Amino acid sequence: MSRLLVLVNCAVQLLFSSDMLVVSATLVPLSSDRPPAPVNVSVMHLRADSATVYWEIPEGEVIIGFSISQQRQEGHTQRFIREVNTTSRSCVLWDLDQETDYIIQVQSIGLYGESQASKRVHFRTLKKSDRFPSNSSNQDDPAVEGVDKSRQLQTGEMIIIVVVLLMWAAVIALFCRQYDIIKDNDSSSGKDKVKPSSMASTPEHCSGGLLRSKVHR
Repeated sequence: MSRLLVLVNCAVQLLFSSDMLVVSATLVPLSSDRPPAPVNVSVMHLRADSATVYWEIPEGEVIIGFSISQQRQEGHTQRFIREVNTTSRSCVLWDLDQETDYIIQVQSIGLYGESQASKRVHFRTLKKSDRFPSNSSNQDDPAVEGVDKSRQLQTGEMIIIVVVLLMWAAVIALFCRQYDIIKDNDSSSGKDKVKPSSMASTPEHCSGGLLRSKVHR
């Protein structure tokens, strides 16, 4: 009888342990179901107190959000930004300190959990007085790309200003030319008004001479 009870207890324990394994297997996702880590993580639009993080996701993956860890290089304080129900591939980092080195990593959030962290990306914020980053010499650096775009914008503004000045110069020259023409017309009309009086006086002298010549004959 005791042996029978022992066998029953062993069978119950085996069934209970197998049920727990099944439940744990259904609750804990497999590592293969986790989404892949983001790739091509870059930092652009550097400012003294903000920066924009961009990343890409491999095609065919279902991503419902992202998670960003932000840490100062010289400190241990971390800041986490987590957002779900979005397909965004960028995030703006605010409230940064000027001239400070930061390290960021991005994770993808899928239906079965988060991916592994991406590669560590380092960037440095600017001074408040700086307009462009001075420590970026690599042409592939996103900060340099931002500088090129800003320079192109300045060049376009200068071209617009030059074109507007040339148009104003043309308008002023045309106005001066029209003014000279009007002035010349006024002077010529004044001369025409003076000529009839002189012409009217000339025949009197001529007629007088003719009368005197007739008297002598």
